Amino acid sequence: MKKITLILAFLIAIIVKANAQWIEPSQVAWNSQNVYSLISDGTNIYAGTGGAGVSLSNNNGNSWTAVNNGLTSTGISSFAINGTNVFAAGEGVFLTTNNGGLWTSVSNGLTNTTVNALAISGSNIFAGTNGGVFLSSNNGGLWTAANTGFTSQVRTLAISGANIFAGASNYGVYLSSNNGGLWTLVNNGLTNIDVVSLAISGTNIFVGTSGGVFISSNNGGLWTAVNNGLTNLNVYSLLVEGTTIFAGTDDGVFYSNNMGANWTSLNNGFPANTAVQAFTVSGTYIFAGIRLYPYGVWRRPLSDATSGIKDNYNNNNFNLYPNPASDFVTLNIDNSNHEEAILNIYNIIGELIRSETIQKNQQQINVGNLNNGIYVLEIKSNGWSEKQKLMIQR
Repeated sequence: MKKITLILAFLIAIIVKANAQWIEPSQVAWNSQNVYSLISDGTNIYAGTGGAGVSLSNNNGNSWTAVNNGLTSTGISSFAINGTNVFAAGEGVFLTTNNGGLWTSVSNGLTNTTVNALAISGSNIFAGTNGGVFLSSNNGGLWTAANTGFTSQVRTLAISGANIFAGASNYGVYLSSNNGGLWTLVNNGLTNIDVVSLAISGTNIFVGTSGGVFISSNNGGLWTAVNNGLTNLNVYSLLVEGTTIFAGTDDGVFYSNNMGANWTSLNNGFPANTAVQAFTVSGTYIFAGIRLYPYGVWRRPLSDATSGIKDNYNNNNFNLYPNPASDFVTLNIDNSNHEEAILNIYNIIGELIRSETIQKNQQQINVGNLNNGIYVLEIKSNGWSEKQKLMIQR
């Protein structure tokens, strides 16, 4: 049994490693287009291009459809989703309530219509433009300027509770705690103020600049550079997924599982110098929008970089299959003494969500009640314990 187990583990390792790379499953509508923005509602993925409007996929990027009916701007810089409302930014703001079947202009009151960023907080929508920040509390029906203390072009927006952060070209980071009523520069420690991207992980705020990534744990009161491992400091996009931070650069994708203290390249499958402009996550995949050659939307399994748990496909004590799984997974445990073992299942942020006793060498586990995503299975017995990743995908 142990020999068979090791052979199966070896085959699984070969298959997983072969698939552990970026692929472009299908070209976005209108073929190879530079992609500037991505967003997912869990089922639909929207890709905003530089000149071909919006492409929609509802099958993890395996096919794309142009959904431009009603769009008068074909350069899409940002998206935001609030329930069934999807907002797209370009030359103005557009709204669809039927998955892109029809877009309606919702730009009334925008005195600057070059919109670079969108963010939603409750019933408030914020638009970052070349002329500052605008606020709408009625789904874009009317916009009002929210620029007191703000005088620059907005590149990116991020919201953490009552705090709104705006990244500005060559001005740094602004903070507002009253819905844009007043903005304050928070640049202490920010040695590069050409801000391109923002992301929030709990109490940590990350900023991507043309000079790397910075982190603040006190709402921008102090920034610290966190660039160890980055081979390119032009950081166009940031994504927080669980405890993993992704950075899109001129040299592809990097990820960190320790709040940016160290970055690791995640570029298998990309040509050299791939400029990653946008990210989104849908199901068990991470998607990257590529601005220049090789263009398009690329994907890879999210499990390749999440949780910081080392892949261990040559475990001496257990393996599992199928992986990905949908309803049941079989554990092969080398437990020659037939002693009891404990099975623990953790979610992507390390929370224990299930624990049970295993009494047989081979055990079939029902995982039908787990949502799609990445989990960690831990087997603990006398004298040993091991962990492996499990992907649930339906």
